[in-house]
Amino acid sequence: MNRNIAMGLTLLAGAAIGATAIEGLHAQATPPTYVVVAIRKINDADTFKTGVVDKASAVIKAAGGRFVVRTDKITSLDGPPPQRFVLLQFDSPEKAQAWHVSQAQKDIDAARLKSTDSLSFMVEGAGN
Repeated sequence: MNRNIAMGLTLLAGAAIGATAIEGLHAQATPPTYVVVAIRKINDADTFKTGVVDKASAVIKAAGGRFVVRTDKITSLDGPPPQRFVLLQFDSPEKAQAWHVSQAQKDIDAARLKSTDSLSFMVEGAGN
């Protein structure tokens, strides 16, 4: 009887380890979500700095996002380049969407839209 209990416990432990490994592999296979912000022209530099630049980092970090690219050093290959370009990364579309609909980000977006000619959009990244 003890042998059967030991066999059963071994099977349960193996199943638990296997389920954990599969969940880990699934998490690694989920591609990140990116948010692209292209600022074609800054119309009001002071409002842009105080309403967007000075506040964005903390809001993005609090939502689990990170900057991948944040620059005004852009070389055009075809057509006019934006004046500033930002690429953010989030672990999932849900995290990106939660960041986007937060009140803090809505305030930042309002300042960005008021002070710039810009656009933003979300894209799914490529899996590994």
